[in-house]
Amino acid sequence: MKEKNMFSLEGKVALITGGAYGIGFAIAAAFAEAGAKIVFNCLQQEHLEKAIEEYQARGICAKGYLCDVTDEAQVADMVAKIEAEIGVIDILVNNAGIIKRIPMCEMSAEEFRQVVDVDLNAPFIVSKAVIPSMIKKGHGKIINICSMMSELGRETVSAYAAAKGGLKMLTKNIASEYGEYNIQCNGIGPGYIATPQTAPLREVQPDGTRHPFDQFIISKTPAARWGNPEDLAGPAVFLASEASDFVNGHILYVDGGILAYIGKQP
Repeated sequence: MKEKNMFSLEGKVALITGGAYGIGFAIAAAFAEAGAKIVFNCLQQEHLEKAIEEYQARGICAKGYLCDVTDEAQVADMVAKIEAEIGVIDILVNNAGIIKRIPMCEMSAEEFRQVVDVDLNAPFIVSKAVIPSMIKKGHGKIINICSMMSELGRETVSAYAAAKGGLKMLTKNIASEYGEYNIQCNGIGPGYIATPQTAPLREVQPDGTRHPFDQFIISKTPAARWGNPEDLAGPAVFLASEASDFVNGHILYVDGGILAYIGKQP
């Protein structure tokens, strides 16, 4: 393998769940630039069409599928269509996720289950749908979008932290179970990224000051800023490419140093 080609994804088929916007879109765009064929899922036709327009505006030919990734039958159908229409999936990014910021004792069991279903059960469902064909093809890359909450707890995110902690261990177990088939499963743990999901935490206050949580994150991050979705592009391409063929079961935290930092003295 020549060094200049180590990060090439030329001809690879990459499925990015929740790839319509934010982190998923940024990763998909980076994969496309590296040569991959992009497929993604959406829950609603309107969002799918808007995403296709945004991909086209970037000069990217992407194929979208309507699919609820928590539904085994829908996922199996989507994967079969992708294999028939585009090709066997070489790269899977389990990116689709939700968060509910509710104090634990105010959160219903139904709300807790919903977060776990999307953030943990769905990666299990989609991964097991693509692994058999990866085994037959002789290689595969699975990237799970974990979180700093795979390592830390915080008020109001009990379901999210539980799901992302579970996703970290699912990542390690997929690596353990299928590494012998030349399948690498790794995770990316984003720090606080400026996406629509985190927009409420960055809203400017009526008096013109930063949101208290925004101030808190800036003070706790050595980089002194929120991350951008594009900050995840390089790590994602690395984990999707031949450059990471002997990296398995690893969680790569892309957090501006926040997990390494105790914070400034008041």
